[in-house]
Amino acid sequence: MKPNANNLWLYQILLLVAVFVAWHVLTATEILPPFFFGKPLTVLEKTWEWFASGKIYMHLGITLVETALAFIIGTALGLGIGLWLALSPLWSALLDPYIKAMNSMPRVILAPIFAVWFGLGILSKVALGVTLVFFIVFFNVYQGVKEVSPVVLNNARMLGASSRQLLRTVYLPSATSWVFSSLHTSVGMAFVGAVVGEYLGSAAGVGYLILQAESVFDINTVFAGILVLTAFALALDGLVTFAEKRLLVWRPAQGETEPL
Repeated sequence: MKPNANNLWLYQILLLVAVFVAWHVLTATEILPPFFFGKPLTVLEKTWEWFASGKIYMHLGITLVETALAFIIGTALGLGIGLWLALSPLWSALLDPYIKAMNSMPRVILAPIFAVWFGLGILSKVALGVTLVFFIVFFNVYQGVKEVSPVVLNNARMLGASSRQLLRTVYLPSATSWVFSSLHTSVGMAFVGAVVGEYLGSAAGVGYLILQAESVFDINTVFAGILVLTAFALALDGLVTFAEKRLLVWRPAQGETEPL
């Protein structure tokens, strides 16, 4: 049974409430030890205290700036380099083993190196986030261009389309669909880069708040930080979804092309 789209958000909220109620019951009865799992009411109280006092805004602003910069720069580099290599067979073959090697490298181990290169400020967090976002976008763009139908390309060339026209009217629309499918993952990865960078060395940011709470075993504050990060990650993902619907209006809706 397919849920009604108009009521879907209500069911999603009810599911979230059910999770918090179950969490509260399990910790209140100490089936789950509160020391390790926290208390949802205390977590919500801590979150409210952060916003009511204004303490969170400076830290959240720094984390969001780091996330936004990593997301934008990583996406731009992934899109540009992905298009270039997909349309340049020689360079693609030459750089293929190096790209695969860099992609297989755990990017978290680069955080200390970036901290040495760029310091403990915003640049080291952005650099780490860019490495996480770049490869997701790059491989999707590369695959999107490679998936262009040869029939479409041949027909466009027969009609006299130049290389620039092919890029604008064939390759970019094909790559755009793949790009947006990767951006939902990229938003989360940009957040991961920012928070992990703050966690390993910083004096501000939500990751810094979580680290300070962990150092004194304050699990409720840790969960409050996770809750704030999750909420804003969902908000950014919502912006990506909105942009996708506005920019990909030409794409048929699901089931629209299915035969009767």
